[in-house]
Amino acid sequence: MARKEEELKAPETEPAEGWLDERLNWKRFRAKYLRKAFPVHLSFFWGEIALFSFVILILTGILLALTYEPSAQLVELDGNQVPAAYASVVQNDRTPLGLLVRQVHHWSAHLMIAAAILHLLRIFFTGLYKNPREINWLVGLALLVLSVFASFSGYLLPYDAFSVTATGIGYHIARAVPWIGSELANFVFAGKFPDAGMIPRFYAYHVILIPLLLMGLITLHLLILFKQKHSLTPSAHAIVGSRKILGVPLWPQQALLMAVLFTILLGSLFAVSGLFPVHPVAYYGPPEPATPVVKPDWYLLWLYGALKLIPTWFDVEMFGTTFNPENMGGVILPFLVLTLLVLLPFLDRARTPVHVMEPSGTHPVRTSVGVVAIALFLVLMLAAYNEELGISLEMLRVGAVLVPLLTGGLTYLSLRQSESQRDMTKVMDEQE
Repeated sequence: MARKEEELKAPETEPAEGWLDERLNWKRFRAKYLRKAFPVHLSFFWGEIALFSFVILILTGILLALTYEPSAQLVELDGNQVPAAYASVVQNDRTPLGLLVRQVHHWSAHLMIAAAILHLLRIFFTGLYKNPREINWLVGLALLVLSVFASFSGYLLPYDAFSVTATGIGYHIARAVPWIGSELANFVFAGKFPDAGMIPRFYAYHVILIPLLLMGLITLHLLILFKQKHSLTPSAHAIVGSRKILGVPLWPQQALLMAVLFTILLGSLFAVSGLFPVHPVAYYGPPEPATPVVKPDWYLLWLYGALKLIPTWFDVEMFGTTFNPENMGGVILPFLVLTLLVLLPFLDRARTPVHVMEPSGTHPVRTSVGVVAIALFLVLMLAAYNEELGISLEMLRVGAVLVPLLTGGLTYLSLRQSESQRDMTKVMDEQE
């Protein structure tokens, strides 16, 4: 009887961890997930920077949504009749905190896309898109594409002359999609551009639809990562082999590193936002017939440059549609690039699972192809500013062919020479 009384009293004095373990199997959860090893390598932080940028975008977006009015209805601002969306952004910018939050939101979007691209390049140059990571490669591509669309859908929301003109370019590109362009553009843009229903439609894209899709894909991306484990650097593989991960546990060491990185990232974004103002809405004013000169953000400059480089006389009737510079540069080219990236893990396959980062120097063909692509994108981005730089389009057309071929060829030759020297050194070492 005394023993039973002791057993009944035991829960009153058991530790908090024991209480959690009894109800949630806490010890098993901690051992399986919180003790997960994370490699400490600088290149691995690009994915985390993209994730943290998304978190900051959500937080600042919530604050901006409190004052934004997604409507084209005319309201009075400083004695003038202007769209409600434009007036709400101007009034937000007149408060120091509101302007700072909007600028942090702007720079966070740029940082998220930049970090995602650098993360993608790391995966490409180290061959980690191969078996068994093909699915996560595809999920990562979808995340990058959705991030770009999220940024584009936010272009329109200030509803000033600049943002309406920039969105109009997107509308005309959508109309240029072969066979279904008109129907697609009218569906995405809520009718013929510009239309009064366009603002609430893009607001729903920007704050509901795309963020939900991003959150779902980010969750899937992380779940696959946890299931397959992180990849290893060659030096870490030499120490622990391919069955283990050399790193620090998620809790508390990795969590502390992530907290420090998030704090530095947030502080840096506030500093940049204070030093570099963005998109002065009041300067451009509400939409009007006269349109300002508009260039897209840096991550879409290559498309703008491609549209410039394709000759204006190019116009071909084929398969019941017309192929012209607009749909070749704005639709066909990005579709081909995305298709190649999607097919990459199936074209460059690995028979056995790849868990170790492949040094770019040991894969001359893949590295050279990557260098060719980067060089081409840089030339196309340069073409977007040909008038400001005083470079003729003819010269840039030649450069778009020669520069990638030269840089790719030199990269391939130098890597093959280095590979031959390594093989020779290995043979000599074996002979000794």
